[in-house]
Amino acid sequence: MTDETPAPPIEDGPGTVYLVGAGPGDPDLLTLRAHRLLQQCDALVYDSLVPTALLDLVPQGCERHFVGKRRGHHSVPQPSTNAVLRELAGRRRLIVRLKGGDPFLFGRGGEEAAHLAAHGIPVQVVPGVTAGIAAPAYAGIPVTHRRAGSSVTFVTGHEEIDKRRPGVDWRGLARSSDGLVIYMGLHNLRHIVAELVAGGLAPTTPAAVIQQGTVRGQRQLVATLEVLADRVEAEAFASPSIVVVGAVVQERVPSCAPSPADVAMPIPF
Repeated sequence: MTDETPAPPIEDGPGTVYLVGAGPGDPDLLTLRAHRLLQQCDALVYDSLVPTALLDLVPQGCERHFVGKRRGHHSVPQPSTNAVLRELAGRRRLIVRLKGGDPFLFGRGGEEAAHLAAHGIPVQVVPGVTAGIAAPAYAGIPVTHRRAGSSVTFVTGHEEIDKRRPGVDWRGLARSSDGLVIYMGLHNLRHIVAELVAGGLAPTTPAAVIQQGTVRGQRQLVATLEVLADRVEAEAFASPSIVVVGAVVQERVPSCAPSPADVAMPIPF
């Protein structure tokens, strides 16, 4: 989707595409470099986890394309997004590909960078604050703690995203990591919990779910693994949500949690 008339082709080489992390939702978590690039860009390609407040930062004549993906909504296929970026680079100087969270963490930024580089298009990544750290923080949960172990694993729980991707070895993770931060895990939560327990985690292991972390509508629950899936279903938790599993949940300090931002999203939660 675009809301600007296309510009004519540029003549002295392709423009540069910046793969920019927008952060988890709260606009205050945007990096300074991302803010500067948004103010300078002449083309913007953004997804469904980018708050609309950030779209107001771009210049008035900026060409905008929405390529959002969200479970239960129409999604733009990745090859189509790649084609949009490649085409824009042929007629725009500074293109921002704005992605929720961090571009290189479950955001397909690596695929887009490789695609653009293979076509001779200059590309740079601009890291962003990832929801796997920010959402727990906005619930007062540290993802690491000296008293709660020495490792944390970030993992996607949505194994249907790409059938070519190997399945997650949840039983192995139960034995090898002190804490888990699970993205996109609600749809398969009951299976994930069963596998973690089968892998050796105690049913009484503490866990938390944070829905809509850092933005209006954020809510969270804390429970043990043995009742987590039941609680999530009973309280109608939905995506996007982050699941935290491990002793770090017991180190929660609710009073340190920032207030969620009052923002809107391109596709309402």
